[in-house]
Amino acid sequence: MITVNQTTISEAQILQEMQYHPAEDHRSAMINAAESLIIGELFNQRLDELKLSCSVSSQNSEEQKQNAMLNKLIEHDVALPHASEQECEHYYSQNLSKFTSSPLIAARHILIPATIEDESARAKALETAESILQALQDGGSFSELAAQFSKCDSAKINGELGQLSKGQTVAEFERQVFAAEIGLMKHPVESRFGFHIVSVDYKEPGAQLPFEAVKARIKEYLEKKVERKAIAQYIEQLISNAEIEGFDFNVSNSPLVQ
Repeated sequence: MITVNQTTISEAQILQEMQYHPAEDHRSAMINAAESLIIGELFNQRLDELKLSCSVSSQNSEEQKQNAMLNKLIEHDVALPHASEQECEHYYSQNLSKFTSSPLIAARHILIPATIEDESARAKALETAESILQALQDGGSFSELAAQFSKCDSAKINGELGQLSKGQTVAEFERQVFAAEIGLMKHPVESRFGFHIVSVDYKEPGAQLPFEAVKARIKEYLEKKVERKAIAQYIEQLISNAEIEGFDFNVSNSPLVQ
């Protein structure tokens, strides 16, 4: 049994709450459920103290109820700072690489497929890819070899992938191809699908976006960052000021507070 400022949280309540806190073991689920109920009770008590009402549907989950109560309390108890123009400009100047348009490339590929789980097939696919690459380096036709060997629909159109920007292909393929120079890549590119022989035909680097174009996004990011810290500190303060018995609340290690 746990008490929060003389209000009891029973074992039955904790067991009921556990269904919303899956964990590796029964004890961890109980701890997470107890923490959630304690924090929810602290929110309720603070709302009562301030004589504030928070209308939440009975159909909402405990997490949704707590978020609604917390938003109401933050609105009343915490003065959230706003990021100034100067702070936004400073962040922009220190992180210029984050604010560029996506680079563009045009590429062709020949896909030799093999699943990650099949080591033997991967080895054979790599061997085939290397032999095709050698044929291309010796003057072979990319279109003809793509039509003959590639197991991608692009084989029908000379292996062409068209114009690509970041985020359009799987990460392991993108990382290597966008870093390559124009021309036939010297080594097969490995991805979750198999091995790719790639020719980069066109490349346009990303352009620096002006501050005015990203100012709103920076302001939102900085303010959200401050807000998360302020909320964590507010919950820590509620816990520290409360009389909690039957539970050792280690605030710094609580994932709920974080």
